[in-house]
Amino acid sequence: MSLERGTAPDPFDILPVKPTFELTSNDFSEGQPLDKRHAHDSAGGDNASPHLRWSGFPAETKSFAVTCYDPDAPTGSGFWHWVLVGIPADTTELLTDAARSGPLPGGVIHARNDYGQAGYGGCAPPEGDVVHRYVFAVHALDVEDLGLDSSATPAYVGFNLTFHTLARGILRGTYQR
Repeated sequence: MSLERGTAPDPFDILPVKPTFELTSNDFSEGQPLDKRHAHDSAGGDNASPHLRWSGFPAETKSFAVTCYDPDAPTGSGFWHWVLVGIPADTTELLTDAARSGPLPGGVIHARNDYGQAGYGGCAPPEGDVVHRYVFAVHALDVEDLGLDSSATPAYVGFNLTFHTLARGILRGTYQR
């Protein structure tokens, strides 16, 4: 079976099912376009990470991780835009542009994204390509520390998240140039 461009599977459709909790943003709504300020500077944006707020996660949560993934990138493996681990369990919000200008709680680690940098890398789909989906997820974890550092690849972080996620909040935005 062949899929049309733009219909790549959502990453959480192929991972073990987990309970969900609420994830919202002041910057975009489910299924709606992200503002250009959240695009990568190479695409004329400000490379500002969006605001995220979460609630309703399990009481036994010991920390959080945040990821942003584009399953529609023309790479054969999607594209990881943001991988943030070590967020304390009492943190329930990241402000707009927190990835670059803070404030981020102590102990937070930006793992490398697919731009090869530690931090948020904004949207930058090829001009004229299909609408790309950006899957933001907050993972409630059963450990305080995944034992990773900023050199960890997104795939390695994802592997560890699979075994330590209690529940997740998911919010999907879109972007097209």
